Amino acid sequence: MPNIKAAAKALRKSKKLQIRNTKVKSNLESLIKKSRKAITAKSDTVKDLIQQAIKAIDKAAQKGIIKPNTGKRKKSRLMKKFNTMISK
Repeated sequence: MPNIKAAAKALRKSKKLQIRNTKVKSNLESLIKKSRKAITAKSDTVKDLIQQAIKAIDKAAQKGIIKPNTGKRKKSRLMKKFNTMISK
């Protein structure tokens, strides 16, 4: 346990942020997985799922939960799969 008040507050704050970050990351990955499955199944709801995933990726990158380039890479790969599905 921390002996200094500021260290105790920092510990509490980091625990809260860790919980928030894990929730956002798990939601993000589940949205990406759902959209990938919809792409392979050629579902009707593909566009909506991709829009939700891209929005979540942008928010996570903006808040610093994932790095900006990681977000850009995830969006690029998702759109690449979507575009190949449309062209076939």
